Amino acid sequence: MAVYFRQYKEQDFEALEDIVRKTWHYDDLCSPKTAKQLARVFLTSCLTNYTFSRVAIVDGEVQGVILVKDAASHRPTFQSCWRQSMAIFRLLLSAEGRKVMDIFGSVSRVDEELLKEAGTKYAGELALFALSESCRGQGIGKRLYEEGMRYLSYNGVDNFYLFTDTSCNYGFYEHQGLKRRVQRQKEVVVNGMKQGMNFFIYDNVQG
Repeated sequence: MAVYFRQYKEQDFEALEDIVRKTWHYDDLCSPKTAKQLARVFLTSCLTNYTFSRVAIVDGEVQGVILVKDAASHRPTFQSCWRQSMAIFRLLLSAEGRKVMDIFGSVSRVDEELLKEAGTKYAGELALFALSESCRGQGIGKRLYEEGMRYLSYNGVDNFYLFTDTSCNYGFYEHQGLKRRVQRQKEVVVNGMKQGMNFFIYDNVQG
């Protein structure tokens, strides 16, 4: 198995969109077409919110990504913001898209509340960390994570945070020594049924 890491390139977008879609189980929320659009909205939003990227290439295929942000040097580009706006616009064209966007928006509001509750001025953020299911358990995710941590350390970012929830492998962050700072439960509708989810902020702040 040949593995290497490099910066994000535009040609990676569709493969990462598919990884995001599968990682967050968007097809459980809506039709395949809308699931793809929702993954595009999420990915484009993350691509407005980073200063460092690493993509995992395994046997020539894009299999994972980490995006981290040094808040002091972060300046989103016009192109990335425009792409995000267009992705949102296309999703909102359909009734189903508007419905799942409501879910997306409610989760964003929970994240805002968690960040406020954490009460910390963070210098950095882990904006996106996703790995294809076929590559999990092989150490590739840990290597991606370490790439992001080296960048933050090199740039003097001594505290950072990330959002995660019970739909993800949040235990990974505990194994890396991060602390669960705050959490909140919220009901979301999946396939017409309500189910409880827990949303978290993890960070590296001691205490």
